[in-house]
Amino acid sequence: MAAYVISLPALERNARILRETADAAGCRIVLALKGFSCWKAFDAIRPHLDGCCASGLWEGLLARDHFGKHIVTYSPGYTEDDIRQLCEFTHHLDFNSLSQWFRFREIVMAHPRFESGELLCGLRVNPQCSTGDTPLYDPCVAGSRLGITADQLEGADLTGLSGLHFHTLCEQNSDDLEKTLVAVEEKFGHLLRSPQFTYLNMGGGHWITKPFYDRERLIHLVKETRAKYDVEVWLEPGEAAAIHTGVLRSEVLDVFDSAGHKLVILDISATAHMPDVLEMPYRPDVFLVESSKGQVPSSNEEKQPAVTFEGERYVPGMEKSAILHRLGGPTCLAGDVTGDFAFPRALVPGDVLVFDDMAHYTMVKTTTFNGVKHPDIVLQHEDGTLETIREFSYPDFRDRLA
Repeated sequence: MAAYVISLPALERNARILRETADAAGCRIVLALKGFSCWKAFDAIRPHLDGCCASGLWEGLLARDHFGKHIVTYSPGYTEDDIRQLCEFTHHLDFNSLSQWFRFREIVMAHPRFESGELLCGLRVNPQCSTGDTPLYDPCVAGSRLGITADQLEGADLTGLSGLHFHTLCEQNSDDLEKTLVAVEEKFGHLLRSPQFTYLNMGGGHWITKPFYDRERLIHLVKETRAKYDVEVWLEPGEAAAIHTGVLRSEVLDVFDSAGHKLVILDISATAHMPDVLEMPYRPDVFLVESSKGQVPSSNEEKQPAVTFEGERYVPGMEKSAILHRLGGPTCLAGDVTGDFAFPRALVPGDVLVFDDMAHYTMVKTTTFNGVKHPDIVLQHEDGTLETIREFSYPDFRDRLA
């Protein structure tokens, strides 16, 4: 049976790194639920982070009910019902446009939590500084719907606002944050220097827990920003909290040859269970696990790495004996293909493959497209024991649309 296996010790390791970095920088750091929202794993994260970042009402309710700390909420669009409910519990309520702020300003500012200072409001801004490589994930592209540009704020009545929020990064190092902060200073520095603005949210996309990430530069940038504007700084990484903490276990259903390719059908799907493989696009590491059929492999079980394949040639270091396979899912989507991977032997039905790094921005996006069975969710504890916290069945598929 297919399963996501999430390592609680790995989650705690990441959370400790985030806490240490935030403490050194003197800023606040929260978990972005859009990247990881498996709430039964929150116990490993909660002690080390300041709260959660929610992308709207439902994530906000999840943070309130299962994390219990500070809640930062931002959405490109709210309804009046969203606003009235969020005012009851969120601590930051950031708006995407002046029109949304003007539409709901009276409701928010009349709320007792706003009047007492327990609820603060801000605007997401667009510094128009693209630093990423993937347009799909770039909120600074021309015509972006995410955030307000500097020209839109000229002469605007900003009464009631006390924060600015930008989110421009995606899987990036702190040098790109440094470039972004130069643009923020140029376009919005005058607002941040005003006593009216008391917080700056630098969003997510910071790869803080990656071994190569320059945390010292991040710490310096945050300290410099706090001193320059006299504001409280917030970071809201999602991927950094859950990177390298989980795998997706799959089983080979079929292997056959066609047009010179050795095709493999798995019980998991790129489009349904790891959509970033198609959207980002993202290429996962894949391992052949030598375990008995039906056993759920843990995230540290002995694995044989697949050898990546590029175009018409093997990459340097590939064993000549490795056998190339094209891994695909069980759906009717022709493009439901994870990619070409080589293994030390030919795969056969019943083999177990493990896709690495499948906790962040994966579980939050899954579907039951084509009625494909959804993988179980399993927690791996510190002693190596595995706890299945959710098994999906036909009623989950049946009841979703009725």
